[in-house]
Amino acid sequence: MTTIQTTPHDITKLIVRVSLRDRAAFDKLYRNTSGKLFGVCLRVLSDRAEAEEALQEVYVKIWTKADRFAVSDLSPISWLVAIARNHCIDRLRTRRQKTTDIAAAIDVADPNPGPEALAVAGGERERIHSCLEELDDDRAAAVRGAYLSGDSYVDLAERFSVPLNTMRTWLRRSLMKLRECLER
Repeated sequence: MTTIQTTPHDITKLIVRVSLRDRAAFDKLYRNTSGKLFGVCLRVLSDRAEAEEALQEVYVKIWTKADRFAVSDLSPISWLVAIARNHCIDRLRTRRQKTTDIAAAIDVADPNPGPEALAVAGGERERIHSCLEELDDDRAAAVRGAYLSGDSYVDLAERFSVPLNTMRTWLRRSLMKLRECLER
C-alpha cells in the first residue's frame, strides 16, 4: 500500500471545500489529518479513550468552523492543531472543576483586597497606564487587547491587518518596553 503525501496547499484546499459543506473533502481531510490530531489529543489528555472522543468533537468543530479558516502563508495544519489542542485543554479545565463542601467555605478568607492593597494597586495601575502611553498607539491597543481584554493573537493580527508572527513580535517587544518602564 502506498501513501500519498498531502501538502499544506492540499490541506488548505480541503478546508476551503469543507467550509462549503463538501462531505467528500471532509472525509479526505479526516483521513489525511486525523492521525496527527489524535496524537495532539492524546498528548494533552493522556488518556486514549478520552482522546478518541475528543478527536471526534474536534472534527465537528472543524466542520462548523471551516468557514473561519483564513488562507495565508501559515500552515493549515497549525490551524487544525490549534483547534484540537484548545479543545483538549478546555476538556481538562472542565474535568478539574470540582465543588467544595459549603462547610469548608467558612475558613476561607475574604479574597477582596484591604484598603492598603487597594491603594498600592491604584498606584500600580497609574504606573502601568502611563507606561502604556509611551508605546505606539497600535502597540498599546494590541497589548490592552491581549492582556486586558483576552483577545487572541489571531484576532489581534486580523484587527491590525498584520501577520500573526508580527503580532507576536509586537506584543513581546511591547512587554519588554513596559517592563523597562515599570522598573525605572
